[in-house]
Amino acid sequence: MFDDVAANYDLTNDVLSLGQDRRWRKEVAKAVDARPGQKVLDLAAGTGTSSLPFARTGAYVVPCDFSLGMLREGKRRHPWLPLTAGDATRLPFRDESFDAVTISFGLRNVQDTDAALRELYRVTKPGGRVVICEFSHPTWAPFRTVYEEYLMRALPPVARAVSSSPDAYVYLAESIQSWPDQAVLAGLLQKAGWSKVAWRNLTGGIVALHRGTKSA
Repeated sequence: MFDDVAANYDLTNDVLSLGQDRRWRKEVAKAVDARPGQKVLDLAAGTGTSSLPFARTGAYVVPCDFSLGMLREGKRRHPWLPLTAGDATRLPFRDESFDAVTISFGLRNVQDTDAALRELYRVTKPGGRVVICEFSHPTWAPFRTVYEEYLMRALPPVARAVSSSPDAYVYLAESIQSWPDQAVLAGLLQKAGWSKVAWRNLTGGIVALHRGTKSA
C-alpha cells in the first residue's frame, strides 16, 4: 500500500494535515534532541524527509522503512542518506546501537505494536531515549466529534484530489480511529521496558508525543 503512495506522500500529508505536520515534526526534532556524533534510528522514515532535521544537527541518522517503494523515492531525493529496509518487529540492527530511536505516524501501521516497542528498546543504548509521534484522540469532546467527521467524510475526497492512491488514505483514517488513546500507548511503552514514560498532546490531542528512557 505504501509503495503506491510514495511519489506524493509528503505533499499529501501536508495538504491533509492543513500544514500541521510541519509543526509536529519540529516538535519531534526537539524531543529527540539529536546531537553531533549521536546515532539516531528514524523508523518508518518513508522517503527520509523526517530524518533531515536529525542529520542537520550532525547526528548520524539511519532512516529505516518496510516499504521499498518509499525507500526508492527517498534514495532519489536524498541519495546521501543511509536508507535501510527493515521490519519494525525484527530490526536489522545490533543490540544497543542507537542513542535515540523515533517513529512518527508509523507505529499504528505495524502489525505487532508490542514487538515493535520491544525491538526499539533492544536497539537503544542504556540511557537512550525513544520518541513516538502518532495520531491520537482529541481530549475535548466537541472537537473530537468534528475531527472524526473530518477523518471519515472530508479526508477521502481530499485524498482523491492529491494522492496517487486515495484508497490508502481511507485505510489510514480507519486506523487512526481504532488506535489506542494516549494513556494506553504509555502503558504499552512501560510494558516493553521503557521508563520515565510521558506524553504531550499536540493540536488538541489529534497527535500525541510520547517519550521514554532506557534505564542505564
